[in-house]
Amino acid sequence: MNAPRQQTIAETSVFQRKAAELLTVEERDALSVFLSLNPEAGDLIVGTGGVRKLRWSLPGRGKSGGARVIYYFHGETVPLYLLTLYAKNERDTLTAQEINALEKFTTTLKATLQKKERQK
Repeated sequence: MNAPRQQTIAETSVFQRKAAELLTVEERDALSVFLSLNPEAGDLIVGTGGVRKLRWSLPGRGKSGGARVIYYFHGETVPLYLLTLYAKNERDTLTAQEINALEKFTTTLKATLQKKERQK
């Protein structure tokens, strides 16, 4: 029987900083394993070019103690990018400015990937 393919994960410095504030080492590891096996688990965020938001519960922190993980998955040949995360009780959603910045990120990344593909 074949083991499920695990997706490579890349973390931005923003994600690393927020993860250090909100997650234990065990919670962070569990999140990485879950996303590496389920890269399309989060809901697509409209207007971002493919960025997703995953609702991630945090044990022992009550209903409002969960986190929202913002990440980008382009495909199996490219790492899944953990972009940021925030506590559910910290805010409800991303601002229009943040959505625009995420769209610029995905546009730039896709252009870079296409350029590399053409150079092969």
